Amino acid sequence: MLPRKIINDLFLWKKKEKHKSLIVYGARQVGKTFAIREFGKDYDHFIELNFIENPEYMKIFEEGLDVDTMRINISSFIPQADFIERKTLVLLDEIQECGRALQSLKFWSEDGRYDVIATGSALGMNYRQDISYPVGYVEYMHMHSLDFEEFLWANGIDDEVIDVLHTCYEKVEKVPTAIHDNIVKVLKQYMVIGGMPEVVQTYIDSKSIKAADEIQRRIYRDYLNDIAHFAPANIRIKAQDCYKSIPIQLTKDNHKFQYGVVEKKATATKYETSIEWLNAAFITKPVFLTKRVEFPLKAYADETNFRLYMTDIGMLFAGFDFSLKQLVLEDNLLEEKSLNIMLGTAKGGLYEALAADMLIKSGRQDIYFYKNVKNTAEIEFVVENEKGLLPIEIKAGRKKANSLDGILQQDSIEKGYKLSLQNVGRVGKKVTMPLYMLMFYI
Repeated sequence: MLPRKIINDLFLWKKKEKHKSLIVYGARQVGKTFAIREFGKDYDHFIELNFIENPEYMKIFEEGLDVDTMRINISSFIPQADFIERKTLVLLDEIQECGRALQSLKFWSEDGRYDVIATGSALGMNYRQDISYPVGYVEYMHMHSLDFEEFLWANGIDDEVIDVLHTCYEKVEKVPTAIHDNIVKVLKQYMVIGGMPEVVQTYIDSKSIKAADEIQRRIYRDYLNDIAHFAPANIRIKAQDCYKSIPIQLTKDNHKFQYGVVEKKATATKYETSIEWLNAAFITKPVFLTKRVEFPLKAYADETNFRLYMTDIGMLFAGFDFSLKQLVLEDNLLEEKSLNIMLGTAKGGLYEALAADMLIKSGRQDIYFYKNVKNTAEIEFVVENEKGLLPIEIKAGRKKANSLDGILQQDSIEKGYKLSLQNVGRVGKKVTMPLYMLMFYI
């Protein structure tokens, strides 16, 4: 079993005195159903309805949506289903396939005798435009594939080691060399494997990158097939082409998403709807240009200028040849440009995409990058929280962080991160951090 953070979040939901029905949503194959089944073991009775595997279950909701009627109808399809007040969890899986089941969440919430969780693929939810959400009667929880900390758990890195890392992060202290070197090794594994549960489990069981790669590429093909199935007919091919272009987009010198890479002389008019659909399905995430590193960043954003990242770093690597994975894992020149032509040109973009993966999975909604008008200064990521603005510069090698140094001259910026694979250090307002420390940034 792969430990998942969302299970703790589900227990917090359960403990709330008057919790509503819950919708757990996210991209396909990130482990939603598995996590809820594990959580369901805490109940005396667990009832699962999957509307894709068993479309006949939709009939349960064709009549009245009062809880007693639904309870009797469920029992007619699943005779062993027991409904015991406060001790029963009902899972409505792939709920986007049954609009009436989605509407029923209002009545389960009002009744309150049984806990109900619905899962929905963001692809499917986006596809079913006719779905009417029971606004005000449900709670929501977004689930990603495994983040790096969960990947560490899966690889047997215990909490004691992670606590050492967290202490070094909080105190800005150097990580013990043996620990640092090992975590960097695991980070590179995460970089090429990603967080899709089936891929991670295959690697844990087999210790074979090749075996994990085969599963990863199958999921990549599944995503392309899902786009073809769920996207509106007029954008299906265009959405697929945009998705397939991302590895090329991120390994160019300029990582800005360019429609001309998708199709020669293409324009935003032709493809922007496809990008919007991919983003709404949570399989891609845009990072917009901010013209100024000032609060609020949104006020200075240029949404016509963006970089597009896959929401799982492993899906990005599935768009490359397997040999690139081998190069990343075998690259011992961690702080220098690789001598290999393929990795040398791609390395910066790959580490940038890894940082994006970690920021996205931290739950951060708005992420920006910065470039000045003259293109003489660039910051890969700028984020904001209650403590202010944090500029983040990514360095695959030991290059000086000149752009970050310039930004940190602003009095309004308390500190900035230079992220690479180097150990922790600090010079004035500039904090050097190994990239894996992003797992602690909320």
